[in-house]
This record gives sequence, C-alpha cells and structure tokens, in this order.
Amino acid sequence: MTNFAAALIASFILASMALAQTPPVAAGAARQADESDPIKTLVGRLDLEKYKSTIKGLTLFGDRRQGTDRNRAAIDWIEAQLKSYGCTNTARLKYTYFPTDPQLPSGPPIAHNADALPGGARARGVRGPTGVNTDPLRQPDEKLRALNSQPSEGGAREEVYCTKIGKTHPEEMYIVGAHMDGHGWGEAANDDGSGTALVMELARILSSSDVRTERSIRFVLWNNEETGLNGARAYVAQRAALQGKEDPAGSGRYPEPKWLGMIQHDMMLFDHGMPRADGTVAKEQRPEADLNIEFQSVAKLADDSQRLAWAFYAANESYASDYPAVVGPHMSNTDSTPFMDLVPAISVRENERGREIGAGWDPHWHQPSDLYATFTELDFRLGLNATQTTLGALSRLSGVALIKTHADPR
Repeated sequence: MTNFAAALIASFILASMALAQTPPVAAGAARQADESDPIKTLVGRLDLEKYKSTIKGLTLFGDRRQGTDRNRAAIDWIEAQLKSYGCTNTARLKYTYFPTDPQLPSGPPIAHNADALPGGARARGVRGPTGVNTDPLRQPDEKLRALNSQPSEGGAREEVYCTKIGKTHPEEMYIVGAHMDGHGWGEAANDDGSGTALVMELARILSSSDVRTERSIRFVLWNNEETGLNGARAYVAQRAALQGKEDPAGSGRYPEPKWLGMIQHDMMLFDHGMPRADGTVAKEQRPEADLNIEFQSVAKLADDSQRLAWAFYAANESYASDYPAVVGPHMSNTDSTPFMDLVPAISVRENERGREIGAGWDPHWHQPSDLYATFTELDFRLGLNATQTTLGALSRLSGVALIKTHADPR
C-alpha cells in the first residue's frame, strides 16, 4: 500500500473518532451538513427492495453451479444488468477449469473443519453439521431440482467485471467482488447471491452519471469459487503483472490499474447465533447480529489489510443504518485469499468464517434450503447494511464527489 493510501485510511478512522466526540448541533445545521455529504446522499440511494429484487433475479438461475448452462445464463444476465446501470465497459476474464471429480470440489479444499482453518480460528461451544449437499432428492421442489439437474462439465469458464474509471487517478483501483456461482441443490440465495447483489448495487449507485471518483473501482463477479477460488486465482494469474501499465502508451488508459485494495463479500444475510445443544439454529435473527470484517493475520500484508478493515469499520459507524461491525483477523477460504499477499485484502460477511460459519452457525450453507424464501426481512436488512458499509468505505477511499449534470437544474 502506498504511504498516501495508508494515510488516507488512517484519516478516515480518526475522522470517525472525532465525529463520535462532536457535541450535538442544531437540527437545521445537521440537515445542511447531511446535504453537503455526497457519501450520505449515495448511501441514501440504496434501496432494500432493489437489493432483494436483485437476489431474487439471481435465484431464477437455480444454484448457478459452474460449468453449466444455468451458470452461463446467469453471467449473461449479470452483464446485462451492469450495462443497464451505466457500467458499460464490461469485460470477461476467460480461463479453463477441469474438475478431478464431477461430484466434489477440486483444487485447494474448502475447509469444513473450523479447527483446521488457517490463522488460529477455533470453534467454541456447540457445533452444528457443515458440508455440501450432493443429493438432489433432498430438494423437495421438483422444478428447482430439474433446473439444477445439469451436471458441471470441465472446460472453458468466464467471469464478468466492469470498472468505474477514476477521474484523477485512473491508474489506481480498488477491487470489490463476490462470487456468483453456488451449489448444494438450492438457489444459492445467500451463498452468494447476497454478495453478488451487493456488488451489483454498488455498481448501480457508483455508475450514475452524476457520480465521480478520483480513483477507479472494479466490480468483479467471480466464478468457480466453490471449486477452490479458481476464478479469483485465474484473475490474479492473468492480471497481476499488468497493474499500472498504460495501454496504449500516452492514452491515459490503464486496462489493469494498480491494486490499492481487494474487498470480498460472501454470505451477507444470516446471523441467527450458534447452534443449540441439539445442533439446530434459531429461526429468528439474534439481537446481537452484526457484520464481520476480516483480514488474515498471517498474510504478508496483514498490517495494511488491518488498516483497510478498520476503515470499513469506521464507514459502518458513519453510514450503516441498523447493524454494527466487528473486525477479526481470520479471513480464509474466500476470493480475497489469492490477493492477500499482493494487496491489502479483506472479507465482509455475515459471521466469522472459521469460528462461526465453520462451526455450523448457518445451517443453509451449501444446502437445498439456501432459498430466497428462507430468509426474513431482517436477514435482507443485514445484507443492506453490509452494502451501506462498503459503499461508504469505497466512496471515502476512492474520493467520491457528486457533479451537476445537464439534467440537474441546481
């Protein structure tokens, strides 16, 4: 991370602390301050029903398992949505993937034993079962079972992304991502329709014609996460060496701006607490529900990643409407992992990856019950708060401003 970027993140944390100590002001002055804050204006453009609608749209493609027609159709739909938002410079990264077993993930294993996760995370208390459902008969909905019936085949893969070009520093970029593939014979509504919809909402808001950012932001919807982060690994392998190179020379165009940070979103909706003694989880959201922002303490850039995590924490305090955030050091098994030794990288999600998700806190993870209908209004609102948090942090980090357009009479 550059000294400037580190100083920028530190200033956000100090500003948030100072804001918390500022005495109350008159209502009129407060309204005037709100109107002068472009980030607050942008966060106000987020809409719970729009967020839910995007998740619902993704579930129409079933579990979007990689290597299937439904996965390819979902990629086409995502790209069309991004273009409709004004993020028209969409592109696709192409790679190949051949599973060693058509039934099970290949590549680096997705750990389901919380005690085995890197970074020292350990499960405490009661543990619930985890795993990947591979039995189609456990899906009672015959139409969904039929939709998910085509098996994955090895071969060519694609994932789509688009970029908000920075006005002053187009050569520098934050990457914000989520994986659009799923499995388990459900709808992959939470894992990871909830994260995909979050990234798409960010693209919608930040691609508006009256929004300008000083630095670039890339919105990436990874593929092949469920097989071992293969889509993210392919991106790093193909594009890391291209960072900051102007092409063609003198054009002011940077196909791969220098990475300043990578922010991943994976499972945003379900925080109902730890399993009971019988292994079941409460149907209602727990009163202590929060967002988890994680960095990996054993990464080469752990210190810079921690600063990035605290910048997101500060943005949560300023812009999230309902739920607080906590910062933890055990990020793992998510698409930010391939980036973590190259650039500050964090993960935003519903629970701690190791101690909580790995211990069975989300019984719908990789299961037929990962359906849009499974989740409550409060669950979706938790996901919206994660969207508010990331939008606030990205807007600060990228230097957002609102500009007058020809259609704006002000």
